[in-house]
Amino acid sequence: MKTEMRTASPAYLEIIEFIAAGTTPEGVVRFHPSPEAQQRVTGLIEREKEIGLAPNEKAELDHFMELEHILRMANAKARQILSLRVESGRSGVAQS
Repeated sequence: MKTEMRTASPAYLEIIEFIAAGTTPEGVVRFHPSPEAQQRVTGLIEREKEIGLAPNEKAELDHFMELEHILRMANAKARQILSLRVESGRSGVAQS
């Protein structure tokens, strides 16, 4: 695992750092990879379509895509949690 962390791309490490730092549902909804990370992944995807990727690049892209999927699922859950908070806040408000 330590070897993977040392060879992981900045895009991958950026997501890991976000998760490791702890967050709130609001933080999950607001999170977006940096422009540099987005460019790196876009470049890998384009190169994969055009000429293919080296094994280490393919692994990098696969790792990022797995993490992106997890973040999408977390984003959906965070939105659900926030929605429930709003709904419960409304039900606790006195009607006039």
